[in-house]
Parts: sequence; C-alpha cells; structure tokens
Amino acid sequence: MSALSHINEQGQPSMVDVSTKALTTRTAVAEGFVLFPEEVFEQLTGQNFLTKKGAVFQTAIIAGVMAAKKTSDIIPLCHPLALSTCKIDIEPAPNFTLKITCLVRCEGKTGVEMEALTGVSAAALCIYDMCKALSHDITLTDIKLVQKTGGKSDLHAAV
Repeated sequence: MSALSHINEQGQPSMVDVSTKALTTRTAVAEGFVLFPEEVFEQLTGQNFLTKKGAVFQTAIIAGVMAAKKTSDIIPLCHPLALSTCKIDIEPAPNFTLKITCLVRCEGKTGVEMEALTGVSAAALCIYDMCKALSHDITLTDIKLVQKTGGKSDLHAAV
C-alpha cells in the first residue's frame, strides 16, 4: 500500500514537492450527476432549464470553470495551476438526471484531477442553487474521476 503523499514523516500535512518532476501535458475528466424529482425535471425541461435566477446550464458552466481555476484556493494542499482549458458539459441523462462532465488540461508538474472534480462539484452546486426554489429534494451524486493522463500513471475508469 502506498503512503499518503500529503502527510510528512511526522504525520503533519505537507504540500508535495513537485520541483523535480517533469513538465508534461496533464489532463483529467470528472463527472457527476444531479437527480431531480420527476415533476421538477419535467417542469425544468419544459422551461428549457430557465429559472427566475436565469439560464441553469450556462450559469452552472461558468461556475464550474471559475471553481476549477480557483481549486488551490479551497483545497489547502493543492498546487496553483495555470489551466490550458476547462470544458464543462451538462446534458440530460436517464431517470430525471443531469450529467455533468468536466475536462481540464494544463502543462504542469502535477495533475489536474482536483480541478476537474472541483469543476463538476461547483457546477452541480450551482444547479442545486438555481433549482432549489422548486424542490429541496435534489441530489448531487456519483462525482468521480473518470480519466487522468500525463503523470506517473494514467487512469481510464469504466464508465
């Protein structure tokens, strides 16, 4: 079993030293889902996901991109990264659900998994915020990393 990379020999939190790592193209894709009560999903679909607060998809995409860019501000031991791209996709899925996907890429010495996960999470939270007036019975679920490339090991999870 591997040791935790953010814990030093004394058991204290420690930012990983990436100074000797090679600069490579790093990519990560994360996904998550927002589940709605059937009647709320049908109402939102009938309104093209426009609420009194505005356009749900467009606002959530902006929130996700902004959050991905600020990941190191909210995850204490995360390195600040200059992202090359951040793309958020939101689409209806079966069972009154929205699927959110976030792709993040940079040229760096450390991966962008946390940025992709943060982008999905913030987009999902934004959707909840924009739709909660219709119901608080909205669930954010299954936020996970599905792909990572460019580091010591690649990941291509079964989708």
